[in-house]
Amino acid sequence: MKVSGRAVGAGHPALIVAELSGNHNHDIKRAIKIIDAAAEAGADAIKLQTYTPDTLTIKSATKPFRVTWKGKRRTLYDLYEEAYTPWEWHKELFAHAKKRGLICFSTPFDNSAVDFLEKLGQPIYKVASFEIIDIPLLERIGKTKKPVILSRGMASVEEIRLALKTLRKFGTKDIVLLHCISAYPARPKDMHLSTIPDMRTRFGVSVGLSDHTLGIDVAIAAVALGAVIIEKHLTLRRKDGGPDSSFSLEPNEFAEMVRGVRTVEDALGRPSYSESTYEKKNIVFRKSLFVVRDMKKGETFTPDNVRSIRPGNGLAPKFYRSVVGKRAARDISRATPLHNGLIA
Repeated sequence: MKVSGRAVGAGHPALIVAELSGNHNHDIKRAIKIIDAAAEAGADAIKLQTYTPDTLTIKSATKPFRVTWKGKRRTLYDLYEEAYTPWEWHKELFAHAKKRGLICFSTPFDNSAVDFLEKLGQPIYKVASFEIIDIPLLERIGKTKKPVILSRGMASVEEIRLALKTLRKFGTKDIVLLHCISAYPARPKDMHLSTIPDMRTRFGVSVGLSDHTLGIDVAIAAVALGAVIIEKHLTLRRKDGGPDSSFSLEPNEFAEMVRGVRTVEDALGRPSYSESTYEKKNIVFRKSLFVVRDMKKGETFTPDNVRSIRPGNGLAPKFYRSVVGKRAARDISRATPLHNGLIA
């Protein structure tokens, strides 16, 4: 698929998405600095989240609405009030991202957010892992007919199939499915990255990774397994705090991840059994057939005067059996590479 003219999928560099989330700490200047940091670190895109506490939940302190986040008991409403990105910021953030050469898009959490993002001309939609089961939301996103990045999180195979079916039924043609472990942070041992090629085969779509682990190794490994999108949270400094800071990368770490991903992509290349440019100069270190004793014209080639040794200037060793027993076409000095012109 294409997003703002950028091809995404097999055979193309992985789309690297920096997740802003709530790391702006309700400071638009900080949000802009994170966008700048994403651009400087080599990201291709920046992703926001579009919701308010009231579009995502209701204000209640009863037991169902209380959760533990980063070791503290909180209400859902209070958590989302801390983390949400004010909608009045979106236009400026989208414009600044474009100025920095980044694709900017957002995750909507209800239909009103989709309507709002459509007015901003959002090029692609992201469905969060917890929203993959929100069928009415998927219907609304599908109607935009724009590409969708669908994060699977805890979804079962049946739930993933239903989500894909819903998006396609209502108009979505291009979908990338993200492998994701909905834990914050996630442990590398729980990532099961071998799920990525399985998802690609099982669901017939391109697959990427939404990564909540603390380092960069998992994201880089995912690219080696065919991930076409890498999504990772970005913050300026973890010690500045914020709801997602503890499992976010700092700019220098994000840049190192980008370098690692691009190195892996270069190394993957394409299936090849031909000599590389750098290998050709080392052909000398292969073995070949050499005359190892002075020989007179008409003398028979034997194991005593012909050997398979380095360097690789003579006939290939595979011709050894056919050479032994034949005669020299002329006098041959010791250390001469054997070739057809020397064989009678």
